[in-house]
Amino acid sequence: MLIVVSYDVPDDRRRNRIAAALEDFGTRVQYSVFECRLDPEPLERLRQRLLREMSAAEDSVRIYRLCAECAPRLEIHGRGKGTEDPEVYVL
Repeated sequence: MLIVVSYDVPDDRRRNRIAAALEDFGTRVQYSVFECRLDPEPLERLRQRLLREMSAAEDSVRIYRLCAECAPRLEIHGRGKGTEDPEVYVL
C-alpha cells in the first residue's frame, strides 16, 4: 500500500531522527514528505518508531494511506517522480 507521511517538527534533533526513521521505510519526495510502499506490519513498525521519536505536544506527523485504486492516479507536476514498489526488500 502507498503511504504518504508528512511532518512538521520544530526541534532539529527530533526532526533529524524522524527523517532518519522515514528514510529506513521510504523515499523522501519533498523536504518533509515521504512516500513509502508498506504492508501492514512494516507500517506499524514505522508508526511505533515515529511515536517514540516525536513530541506529541510540539510535533505533527501525518500518515496518509492511499488505496490501491488511488495510488496509480497520483499526479506529479514539476520536478520529481513517483515512488515504485521496490523489486528487492532489505529487512
